[in-house]
Formats: sequence, structure tokens, C-alpha cells
Amino acid sequence: MKLHYVDANYIQQMWPAAEKYLADALEKDPGDAEYNIHHVRQFVVSGQWLLLVVVDDDGMVHGAATVSFTNYPLHRVAFMTTTGGKFVANPEMFEQFVEIVKRLGATKVQAFCRESMVRLLDKCGFKHRTNLVEVTL
Repeated sequence: MKLHYVDANYIQQMWPAAEKYLADALEKDPGDAEYNIHHVRQFVVSGQWLLLVVVDDDGMVHGAATVSFTNYPLHRVAFMTTTGGKFVANPEMFEQFVEIVKRLGATKVQAFCRESMVRLLDKCGFKHRTNLVEVTL
């Protein structure tokens, strides 16, 4: 399995294969979501977010992820906005992910995630930093 960054010129061709994985990820915790799959597509197409896909040797897509970047005074953070599919959250894929985002200037990776993902991402070296609380106004 290999993780590939989808160049903006090929988003429309790759989107049908990636969409189902991203939509499934969003549906796992619909709650009071900040965005839906249509918004994800717009962020990707507009270049605000990156699209990454996990592809096997036969060219079949097995997962997808989106990433945004935020520049802080001391770090450029690659923020994992949506991740779904098989073989996406493991140390091998994370190593490939790190290589891609480092080439794009990232010095740190962050993500909001459910408790089950916190446990899974611990295997990739992630550490729990904080708890997010919110109230809808």
C-alpha cells in the first residue's frame, strides 16, 4: 500500500474513489459537525485542503484523507481533517504521510479524533494533548 498526494489538477478524476471513505468517516460521528462531504470536496477543489489516497499495487483506492495547514509562529501544523478507509491509520502509512507533509513545510501533525482513534494513533507516536469542549450558540 502506498499513500499518494493528489495534485489539484486530478481531484475531479480521483474524487469518486476517495469520496466514499471520507463520507464514511464523517458519518461515524455526525453529531453537530462543522462540515459535510460536500464541504470537504469544496475545500479540496479550492486548494485549501490536500487530498491523499491509499492505493494498492493494482491501483485500487483503499482509503483517503484530507489535510489542512495552519502557520503558527513556531510551527507549521498539518491538521488531519478527515480520514477513512482500510490501512490508513498505521505506522507505515503514517510514515508516508509524514514524508508528504514535511515536503510541504509541516513541522507538526495534529488531529481531533474519537477515543478509539486516540488509542489507534498512539501506535503512530501521537500523544493526547488536550480536550476540546464546545457549546453551540
